[in-house]
Amino acid sequence: MPLFIRDSNFADPADLLACRKLLSNGSKSFYAASFFLPKRLREPATALYAFCRLADDAIDDNPDDHQVALAGLRDRLDRAYRGQPINDPADRAFAGAIERFDIPRALPEALLEGFEWDAEGRVYQDLSGVYAYSARVAAAVGGMMAAIMGVRSASVLARACDLGTAMQISNICRDVGEDARNGRIYLPLDWMREAGLDPEAWLQRPVFNDAIGDIVKRLLDKADELYQRAEAGIAKLPSACRPGIYAARLLYAEIGQEIVRNGYDSISQRAFVSPARKLTLLGRAMAVTPLPIKAVCTAEPLEENRFLVDALAQPEADAVEGGVGAKVLWVLDLFQELEERERADAGFNQAAAVSNG
Repeated sequence: MPLFIRDSNFADPADLLACRKLLSNGSKSFYAASFFLPKRLREPATALYAFCRLADDAIDDNPDDHQVALAGLRDRLDRAYRGQPINDPADRAFAGAIERFDIPRALPEALLEGFEWDAEGRVYQDLSGVYAYSARVAAAVGGMMAAIMGVRSASVLARACDLGTAMQISNICRDVGEDARNGRIYLPLDWMREAGLDPEAWLQRPVFNDAIGDIVKRLLDKADELYQRAEAGIAKLPSACRPGIYAARLLYAEIGQEIVRNGYDSISQRAFVSPARKLTLLGRAMAVTPLPIKAVCTAEPLEENRFLVDALAQPEADAVEGGVGAKVLWVLDLFQELEERERADAGFNQAAAVSNG
């Protein structure tokens, strides 16, 4: 597989447009961050997220028979990997991305397993259980994004999975009240018991108190650790990819900051990042290029994420990390940026000539 893929002819433009429209109406944080990715990566990333979004919706739209919905999703996944997707724009685009970017089936399979855990109403006795769930519904998506970027280094993949896990924990902390009112708890149950709370009793009457606030704080602290670890991986991405991924990191981490500002109360209110604040964070993300983020992390992947890293990693990728391979990617990025600027300048000059004529 080549180190860098410049063309994006893996899917029909009309299918990609349908995927973009789907995400613009729902996954607003990803949609905003995606504009900071180069087009050659933005399009397959959009196809990937659109398929994930449709899969999630398929489960939500069948509350009385999740197993039927899951069976349908597994059939769709099987057809996509056979190169015979169903007649749906997201499925066709996702099938094209699978083939072009060599995405291991273990990753979308893990995502569906996470949906299955949701359908079963599974609860998580400890932090490891929360990590295992997050590995499936979020870190797996981070791994697929890494594959699209051509990243196969185990050390960088570990940080990509850290980022996915951190983002999911941010979501869990934001939605504690909403989940509880829907009969779900994603907090570690042993933490609740340690705090003197009976999970079942609290679920019957989910109210905010200091004990819940302390648990939310503990989880947010874990997420912050993982966000910091993830920055070392962002620094090793091709330079053109860093702003988009760093933007996603900042936008999701800001959810946690809003929860902090709300006194860790995500029961009676839901954390909301204002459009103005999002713009500020997106501007900050732009500042990381062309220089890499100065961060180093040599930690092993979370044990709960190791199966994802193992599915994606290629030993030779570690040998070139930070060496010739990274320099080749940087040079290719630079040439593309220069070409795009030249085209933009040519277009501006032509328009100015017409206007003056």
